[in-house]
Amino acid sequence: MALRHLMSPLDMTIEETDELLDLANDIENNREKYAHICDGKILATLFFEPSTRTRLSFEAAMMNLGGKVLGFHSADSSSTTKGETVSDTMRIVSCYSDICAMRHPKEGAPLVASMKSLVPVINAGDGGHQHPTQTLTDMLTIRSLKGRLDHLKIGLCGDLKFGRTVHSLIESLSRYEGISFVLISPEELRVPGYVRDAMAAKNIPFEEVEKLDENTMAGLDILYMTRVQKERFFNEEDYVRMKDFYILDKEKMSLAPESMLILHPLPRVNEIAVEVDNDPRAAYFQQVQYGVYVRMALIMTLLGLEVK
Repeated sequence: MALRHLMSPLDMTIEETDELLDLANDIENNREKYAHICDGKILATLFFEPSTRTRLSFEAAMMNLGGKVLGFHSADSSSTTKGETVSDTMRIVSCYSDICAMRHPKEGAPLVASMKSLVPVINAGDGGHQHPTQTLTDMLTIRSLKGRLDHLKIGLCGDLKFGRTVHSLIESLSRYEGISFVLISPEELRVPGYVRDAMAAKNIPFEEVEKLDENTMAGLDILYMTRVQKERFFNEEDYVRMKDFYILDKEKMSLAPESMLILHPLPRVNEIAVEVDNDPRAAYFQQVQYGVYVRMALIMTLLGLEVK
């Protein structure tokens, strides 16, 4: 089978994406069936940037499939500190593993690594650019809980400028019929122009607003909250000014539709109050579990493995 990588959720067609989500749902319902399909296989996790959920969910996914894991969790733990390039790191690590998940603060770094790799490479987040496995997780969560990925009105709130999860999700869902977006952010954190232009070119309905209020939430099927990312700001003053711009609490939830789901790629800081966790519309912890199933399905797909 030809070597295949995943740099963007658009690397998969809609049909391939639906097949991957179908596989993830089957894994969810038949865990034992897949418990040994990766026996003897090794996943390398190369995380040049801190991560909890993504790194551990990749590791959990591989171990759930019977495989093993090696890797590092920060650039300080790699030979990058000695001046080794990403390409050379990937050449070396692909000699030790069967598949690799890479996170890097520089946009395009996983793509550069994939060009020299002997094994499939998964982009686990590159700067403020893409986060395809989070997008697949979001899509599985929405499809599993809403029953569809089309004809949805989706509110995206918070840091829409640096939020790679937001960029990937907009690109992916824009391929489905009847999708519209409400982009909720302060002026300084609006979605980049290229994302806005892409939606306009495809005639995807969207509106940009600053307030998270009853009028904004009316008719939403999904409210996707994001944190203001301190690590993406160049100075502390701008971060402090922006970080508490939106806080979703019980009072705001009383204004939201009863059928609306709340998603969040996590980690949260204070943009969702803890009191919201018990609201039946809060789906962000279920989202975490769906992330393991998606990554299990993706590892199998890129390795060309099927249950016999």
